[in-house]
Amino acid sequence: QVQLVESGGGLVQAGGSLRLSCAASGRTFSTFVMGWFRQAPGKEREFVAAIRWYGGSTVYADSVKGRFTISRDNAEKTVYLQMNSLKPEDTAVYYCAADNSWTQVTRDEEYDYWGQGTQVTVSS
Repeated sequence: QVQLVESGGGLVQAGGSLRLSCAASGRTFSTFVMGWFRQAPGKEREFVAAIRWYGGSTVYADSVKGRFTISRDNAEKTVYLQMNSLKPEDTAVYYCAADNSWTQVTRDEEYDYWGQGTQVTVSS
């Protein structure tokens, strides 16, 4: 099993920044890619960004390209999501997820492990 714990959410004004963290523990050697997803009230969960543990390849949703940056610290087994120029439409619960293959990383059903989520609220 792999345990994921997110932190760093909060309330921020539009144009501001937040950094989310996702700490992984357990059988992390079985994971290959880490992803961030988000779900706003009344909407489906959507892909935000993903990164490979080794090599560091990244993928971003078009809606966050140029504003969000995903990174990882292999030694600390932690993945980060730096969010800049935040907009009210970024308001959502953000989830960290882990998968064991770099295929279809934008699809939430491909991920095997999920964190509990952290709320991000951007005020206008």
